[in-house]
Amino acid sequence: MKKDEMTGGIKVAELVEKLGLAVVNRGADFETALVGIKDVNRPGLQLVGFFDYFDERRLQVIGMAETKMLEKITPEQRQEGFARLFSYNIPALVVSRDLDIFPECLAMARKNQRTLLHTADTTVDFTTKVIELLTRETAPTITRHGGLLDIYGEGVLITGDSGVGKSETAIELIKRGHRLVADDAVELRRVTDKLYGKAPELIRHYMELRGIGVIDVQQLLGTSAVKLESQVDLVVHLERWREDKFYDRFGLDEEKVNILGLEVPIVTIPVQPGRNLATIVEVAAVNNRNKKYGFNAAKQLADELERHAMEG
Repeated sequence: MKKDEMTGGIKVAELVEKLGLAVVNRGADFETALVGIKDVNRPGLQLVGFFDYFDERRLQVIGMAETKMLEKITPEQRQEGFARLFSYNIPALVVSRDLDIFPECLAMARKNQRTLLHTADTTVDFTTKVIELLTRETAPTITRHGGLLDIYGEGVLITGDSGVGKSETAIELIKRGHRLVADDAVELRRVTDKLYGKAPELIRHYMELRGIGVIDVQQLLGTSAVKLESQVDLVVHLERWREDKFYDRFGLDEEKVNILGLEVPIVTIPVQPGRNLATIVEVAAVNNRNKKYGFNAAKQLADELERHAMEG
């Protein structure tokens, strides 16, 4: 077993729920079997006896090609093929396109107590969905202290020391129409070259406000105030104002923070009494989006000043 292939996965029972699969036969390991390899196997060769290089940890999928092949062999040969396939510890066998399931397939699945599933999706569509789902479920993940909000379509991760005002800023942003993804703890997941964040399931939609306590944002402000997941586009770090620290007032230096190997833009906002942090975070989000579209106000102003100096 390769180490990098089994760093995570999804249980067959969860796969059934997420993809809306029909359970034809519930295997003995239905609740515990794990699909952790980001690929599927179409077992046409195995059904005619070729098991060299067969990886039993993959989800097995039968489509039109395998069905047409199986129609051309005898029932005894089909039974032998399915008996050998189900003798391996496969997580499940999925029959696509709502194709009829051969009686020999169902009989051997029951005899060996293997999970047999059905889907109306074409083989290509189903395979694509499975690979996308497994890519997300097996992606590298860490948990960071902070809050994540969707602000004008930008995923903004707000970090800072305890008591600096992260939750208070977040609730003000939510009241302005932005959406909460996570408060206090954010599960960050890298999928290819993008970073996504969501709340741990136990504390999803909950916030803690000092002096008030824990609130359920979805119940208090409605479903439009929350979001299950968001891409992380910007990190806003709140810190208490320090007289001995220089804060960039022009914005030409673009800082980055490395999260799971990805470089994410970060801005540091000093916190002082009277500063409207929610407004500042909103502006930071919009400014970050403008930079992605090629408009950098600080650079434009610097170019204008340089051109004016040269002309003068």
